[in-house]
Order: sequence, then C-alpha cells, then structure tokens
Amino acid sequence: MPRTDLYGILGVPRSATPEEIKRAFRQRAREFHPDVNQDPRADERFKEINEAYQVLSNPERRELYDRTGRIGSGVPEPSGFNPFGGSPFEDIFDAFFGRERPESGEPGPERGSDLRVVIEVTLEEAARGAERVIKVAREETCPVCFGTGAEKGSAPETCPTCRGTGQVRYSRRTAFGSFAQIATCPQCGGRTKVVSHPCKECRGSGRANAEREITVKVPAGVEDGTRLRLQGEGEAGMRGGERGDLYVDMAIAAHPVFTRRGRDLHCQVSVSMVQAALGAEIEIPTIDGPISHAVPRGLQPGSTMTLRGKGMPSLRNSAGDLIVHFDVVIPRDLTKEQERLLQEFAQQRAEQITPPKKPLLGKFRPRVS
Repeated sequence: MPRTDLYGILGVPRSATPEEIKRAFRQRAREFHPDVNQDPRADERFKEINEAYQVLSNPERRELYDRTGRIGSGVPEPSGFNPFGGSPFEDIFDAFFGRERPESGEPGPERGSDLRVVIEVTLEEAARGAERVIKVAREETCPVCFGTGAEKGSAPETCPTCRGTGQVRYSRRTAFGSFAQIATCPQCGGRTKVVSHPCKECRGSGRANAEREITVKVPAGVEDGTRLRLQGEGEAGMRGGERGDLYVDMAIAAHPVFTRRGRDLHCQVSVSMVQAALGAEIEIPTIDGPISHAVPRGLQPGSTMTLRGKGMPSLRNSAGDLIVHFDVVIPRDLTKEQERLLQEFAQQRAEQITPPKKPLLGKFRPRVS
C-alpha cells in the first residue's frame, strides 16, 4: 500500500479510540462498497478503506505506523484477523445490517438497577441536619435459591439450543451474497444456561421483591432538589454483580414563617404604631428559636434588618443571613379616649386633621395580619 494518511482515509483523528476507528470503518465501507456505490473509483476506495482498517485495528501495526509512518505487518497473524472480534468481512456485514455482534460465552456479572426516592424534610431539618428512616421496595437476591433461579436440589443446566454458547447462527441470503448471521439464543437469552425446575419463591429470576428500612442522614444545609447517593442501597445484581445505588432527592416543605432564598432566610415581623414611633425591644423569630432584639425609634413600614449568620447553613460556604421585613400595624379599633389623645398629639405636631365628610369612593380591604 502506498505511503499515505491512514487516519484520513477513515476520516478519524490520530487520537481516535478503537471503537471510533471501527465505527468509521463501517460507515466508509457502507458508503464505498462497489455493489452500492456506482463510482468507478469505489472499488479502489473500498480496498484502501479495508487496508487502512487492517493496520489501525491492530495495536502493534498501528503503533509502528504512528512511530515510523511505515505500514508493516507487525506480528504474524492469521488471514482476516481482527482484534475487535470477528473478521473484517463480519464488520462489513454489520455495517450493512446495523447491528453489533453478540458476545460469545456465558454473560458476566450484571450490576443491579439504581433506585430513586423523594423525601420531604422540614426547613428546621434542612438547617440542623437530621436522620430519616425510609422504606424502600427493591429487588433482593432470592433467599431460597440464593440467586441461581433453580429450585432446591436442582441447578441451572446448559442450554440445549445454543449448547452453552449463548448464540445461534443463521444462514441468510442477501443481495450481496450469503452471510452467516449470529444472534442471541432465543431460549436462554444469551445466559448460556436454562432452569428446568425454577425456584417457586422467585419464579426462576433469582431475585425477589422485599421492603427494607434504610437510614438517610440529611446533612445540614441541603436545598430543595439536593440529591444524596447511597452507594449499594439499590437493587441486587445478577450473577454476582454489585448492587445498584439509591438516590434520595430532597424536597423542602414550605414554612409558615420563613421564606428561603439560597442561604438567606426572610421573615416578616409586625410592630405597633407606638413601637415603631418610640422604638422597643421585640421578639424576632429565627430558625433556632426566637430572640430579643431592639428596633430603633421612627421605624418606617417596609424597613428591613439583616441579622448576619442567622440564615441557613451551607454545605460548602458560611451560613446565610436572616432578613427581617417590618410591617407597622395601624390600629382599627380606637376608643374615644385614644382618639382624643391622638388628636392632641396631632395638635402638638401642628398637623391639621380633618375628618372625612363624604362617603369613600373606593372600597378598602384591610390586610389581615
């Protein structure tokens, strides 16, 4: 083969993985196969593609080509050898029929499925951390057959259809000639063994449903949507495979006093007209319990006060703040004496108060505190 860019022929970078090279070869082989492509140069291109694949699919030959630019034979190998499994002609067949050849032999361990649950936690639990016990229904290794799927006193047997290979071979005639097609065994499903006497507890599956209690440690500072991963608390694996994981999503319940915005908490505190005018020592709610705090004289409606570090803790940073929003409450049930005192107060401040004489044009709805 002339000295040329083998990677360019397959259309892959020099850093391409074996799987990327294999996919590129299949795509190019399908595109330039002489029986499909009527271009006069298709046959030549098809041979170039096949020869480039022969070099780049062999680790030793590829290493020699990358190092020296030479297309050597590397180590002796049988004709049609393909380190990805099968011959290049089987890869071409796969390219036309768009499938992966099943692996031969008995399947290995299969990891169990992951599970996901959602638990609701209070804002206080999210602030301080907590332990919650949840019940999870999951697939466990069958306690009767211990995962074999066979009844006591029996064992899985070699599949008579595929004779333990997990595959069956069919001969198929196409427009390109006759091909041997390999498929997963329909009787054993590729597991190489069948169970003639299935376990009555798990019905031959090797796993049984069970409900388990699991303790979940909720760390302080979790937010709505925080996901915790409990390794190995998912479903049991197959054929000795490891267990899956359990993912726990946090849902923070709404709070009657506080609104959370990131690490900060917000709350509303009502003060009387007199407290706002004169200043007072009042009770402020916090996530850790109420505290006594002074408000200044002349507090205006809508004023805010920030208490540093009184917000939510963080999984990574310092705690947030508590922002208190003040609402000044105007009394609606004044006595005659209280009205007289307010009139005197207005006169001392030289404020002219004229009682309304006409009916109110608009409809006012008092806010419920």
